[in-house]
Amino acid sequence: MFRELHPNIRARILIQFLSKIIGSMIFPFIAIYFSMEISSSIAGILLMINVIIQFLAGMYGGHLADIIGRKKLMVTGEFLKVIAFLGMVLCNSPFFHSPWITFVMLLIIGVAQGLINPAGEAMLIDVSTPENRSFMYSVSYWANNLSMMIGIMVGGWFFVDYLFSLLLALFIMSCVTAWLTLSLISETLQQNTLTHKESFGLISMFKNYGQVLHDYRFLLYTIGGIAVMSIEFQRSNYISVRLAEDFQALLVSLGPFGHISLNGVQILSILTAVNTLFIVLFTVPIAKWVTKRAQQPIMYVGFALFSIGFAICAFAINLSILLLATAILSIGELLYVPTRQTILAAIVDDNKRGAYMAFNGIIFQIGKMIGSISLVFAPIIGKFGMSAFTILLGMLSIVFSAVALKTGWKKVLAK
Repeated sequence: MFRELHPNIRARILIQFLSKIIGSMIFPFIAIYFSMEISSSIAGILLMINVIIQFLAGMYGGHLADIIGRKKLMVTGEFLKVIAFLGMVLCNSPFFHSPWITFVMLLIIGVAQGLINPAGEAMLIDVSTPENRSFMYSVSYWANNLSMMIGIMVGGWFFVDYLFSLLLALFIMSCVTAWLTLSLISETLQQNTLTHKESFGLISMFKNYGQVLHDYRFLLYTIGGIAVMSIEFQRSNYISVRLAEDFQALLVSLGPFGHISLNGVQILSILTAVNTLFIVLFTVPIAKWVTKRAQQPIMYVGFALFSIGFAICAFAINLSILLLATAILSIGELLYVPTRQTILAAIVDDNKRGAYMAFNGIIFQIGKMIGSISLVFAPIIGKFGMSAFTILLGMLSIVFSAVALKTGWKKVLAK
């Protein structure tokens, strides 16, 4: 089925894979870099600024994607990344060192990603069909997880001692992906575009997103997405802290190989690895199964399993139960990710795909915020309270998505 996908889709998946396999060796550890070079508190502020800049750039990038086209923005973003990565190499070389210039380069990369992501997402919808979207999103998700797993494993070993070499590899890879984008991606925006000055301004952008905000079906669907993303970000917030506190030295029997002592951080790493392995090993077979069936029921089952798995992780103190819960949430993730994206592609306005996909990015930002805020009230409501909160989020994701899709669903899918 992969060969039957549009060349743009195959190219986009390849480009993302190459970008993330090197990027994952560096960006997951960038907080450590700024903490070591400046301070932990300032590192948090700098990374927060970067997230805000990338979000704002994404909103404007989504607006531009509907005006000047997908490829132009993607190519512009890729070449901005080439410049920024070259800057990071130069200011982390044996001859010159500046964490502040590194941060400026990081902001440029954030702007570049803000241009690339909504244009890329809109392009995928342009060249896909309702019949192959589930498979497309599943394969893309599989490639992203595989590249991240490889990148994080390598980066964990080499980031501290070989940062310059990793940055040099990232610069070379950015040149490759820029060339691939320029040569393999074709323009997919078919509509007649507006070229007058006002269409590029902030007022025009606000009008554009004002129309998006009046699409109440999309807003309700977005709230459902925020709910499920809030569950996802419990992993790096409440659950990580809970495991670190509850597991100081868990003795695990390895049979004839003896015993091993694990702390909470190590257990979290194991659970994350199991989750990633599930995604890598079972994405393709589940994608083929999902593609031939009704998307909505599968998505709701995925939401339910995902929330149940995380709810168990919120209180379980037995490693076997935690592993079982991880398997449950992984299956739920495999079911809901491609189906939610497929349905999202069907309900957005065809003339504003860039804006819709950019606005959809808000689910990650608010999800992160809710995940962080949960650390504040978790000590008050306790483990089982957090478990109930996770189930509630799962129910909200189902309810809001179902209400959003209740009216005119068949008509939307027929587009």
